[in-house]
Amino acid sequence: MIYDTLKHLEAYRGIHPGVMRGLELLRDTDFSKMEDGRYEIDGDNLFILLQSYETKLENDTPEAHRKYIDIQFLLSGAELMGVGPLEEMQEVEARPEGDIWFYHGPLDRIILSGDRFTVLWPGDAHAPCIAVDGKPVPCRKCVVKVKV
Repeated sequence: MIYDTLKHLEAYRGIHPGVMRGLELLRDTDFSKMEDGRYEIDGDNLFILLQSYETKLENDTPEAHRKYIDIQFLLSGAELMGVGPLEEMQEVEARPEGDIWFYHGPLDRIILSGDRFTVLWPGDAHAPCIAVDGKPVPCRKCVVKVKV
């Protein structure tokens, strides 16, 4: 997992070409002119999902993906995200057709807001969309999906 700000984007050059391209998209794109939905950049190899939602009080079912790396970045609002290593999780539900597996297990929390982003590899369980200070707020997020 990477948890950083876009100010340090250049530190990740060379880590993975799709991840770098995704970070550059976050830095260079004006998402305010785009509707929520899926936007293909390189077909199924690299695409973005724009989504609007309200944070929730809790998310105790972390998820993980096997085919894609997630880069998550809030365009507005703030949220807590639970994160933890997959090897410490216990699988509770599998939806392979949607490349999503749900788990239970111990999580640490990070906050996404401002120019903070997180890169979540297939070994990273994550429970997004949790309200900061127990107060649900509207959020808009860009998730960059990078095929492994």
